[in-house]
Amino acid sequence: MGRLLTERLSDRYVVVEQDVLWVDGLRDPSHHHRLFRSTWLRMAAMIHQNGRPVVLCGTVVPPEFEPLPERALFSEIHYLSLMCDPEVLAARLRARPAWREWDEPRIAEMLEYAAWIRENAATMTPPMTLLDTTDASVEETAHAVQEWITSHTATP
Repeated sequence: MGRLLTERLSDRYVVVEQDVLWVDGLRDPSHHHRLFRSTWLRMAAMIHQNGRPVVLCGTVVPPEFEPLPERALFSEIHYLSLMCDPEVLAARLRARPAWREWDEPRIAEMLEYAAWIRENAATMTPPMTLLDTTDASVEETAHAVQEWITSHTATP
């Protein structure tokens, strides 16, 4: 998704992929991976200093960013979660390359996490928008995400 969004939005936004910083030094699981999350917020703030909004593609929910001190570096953060039916999600994760290491226990964990997001997105602060991609192609999803981004942000 990040690659397609970069192609579509790079004239107005800086699109970055969260997994790039998923390195040993930042994988400390304490406090919902606070070091990793704080580093991303700081990096996004530095990029944003150039006058273009940052689109961070990755797995994060408001309770993981909003309480951090670095959150004060932004006037707003908008959250969009790509969702699909559990069977479709499991199939998509199984189809990923082996190096991504999506074994059955990890898939089960992601299915549980997705169900939690679906149940709680509306009550988070700020609320998360859910986009159902069950029957959408990657191109259709990228278009829908692009539309959501441009409708929720002011660009220079």
